Amino acid sequence: MAEVLVYVDHVDGAVRKPTLELLTLARRLGEPVAVALGGGAAETVAVLAEHGAVRVLTADASEFGEYLVVPKVEALEAACGVVSPVAVLLPSSAEAKEIAARLAVRLGSGVITDAVDLEAGDQGPVATQAVFAASYTTRSRVSRGVPVVTVKPNSAPVEAAPAAGAVEVLAVSFSERATGTKVVSRTPRESTGRPELTEAAIVVSGGRGVNGAENFAVIEALADSLGAAVGASRAAVDAGWYPHTNQVGQTGKSVSPQLYIASGISGAIQHRAGMQTSKTIVAVNKDAEAPIFDLVDYGVVGDLFDVVPQLTDEINARKG
Repeated sequence: MAEVLVYVDHVDGAVRKPTLELLTLARRLGEPVAVALGGGAAETVAVLAEHGAVRVLTADASEFGEYLVVPKVEALEAACGVVSPVAVLLPSSAEAKEIAARLAVRLGSGVITDAVDLEAGDQGPVATQAVFAASYTTRSRVSRGVPVVTVKPNSAPVEAAPAAGAVEVLAVSFSERATGTKVVSRTPRESTGRPELTEAAIVVSGGRGVNGAENFAVIEALADSLGAAVGASRAAVDAGWYPHTNQVGQTGKSVSPQLYIASGISGAIQHRAGMQTSKTIVAVNKDAEAPIFDLVDYGVVGDLFDVVPQLTDEINARKG
């Protein structure tokens, strides 16, 4: 049976959710072969096998941590030589997209980024994307070489599918290019206790209607009641009400959660481009003519300072 390489995104052996989603998609195309690199790679095996990895290729070298993406590119290139895959799948993180692009060049193939679905085709895997500010949905495939595809988080369910998970050590020889850019320091990101914005199953966002940094507490309270991430529109970020790292939109982050709640956001095309592929969209806005209502599954016309606290109280009451 055909094999599909899956790049494992992990932190010291803790596999991140988007990788488990990739294993679900990989099983549509063939047998998943996971590639785990760096410190803690060996600790990923049990989880990967539980979610369908037939084989797990591991490599642990200091180069993966001390230098930028090229060592990982060369490891995946070596894995392609061992496996001869029908496709290589990676999560759509900033780093993984750079790895994907460099790998595609080395393989003489094509790359598809930010896919939201993937299926087998007669002439190779077919990827679905939301393009041109999410105004269109396209289906495309790589026509030459091994397809390299990055997939948005929350595009597929995490499904247990126990497999052998046979461990193989991947031999990687690094070139001079691999050590050209050295990482000189790292600063841990301050934890908010909330999910990562791009990976969260639920996102609650606030916009211009929040009317001040101090009022984002209302948005945060709803998010915390749902176990959600907090997002913000460009208007809110530009006004200095919330950090740029939380901006959702064409010039911010692209999210595709199961549930997206937009409060006080008008729905400009810039914002829609970053959240339009969300599975269920709810909006709260006092302007009944706001463009966001053209997009939503459920809309509430009302003042967010009346609606959102009531919603938060109701959710907390049901949880209690």
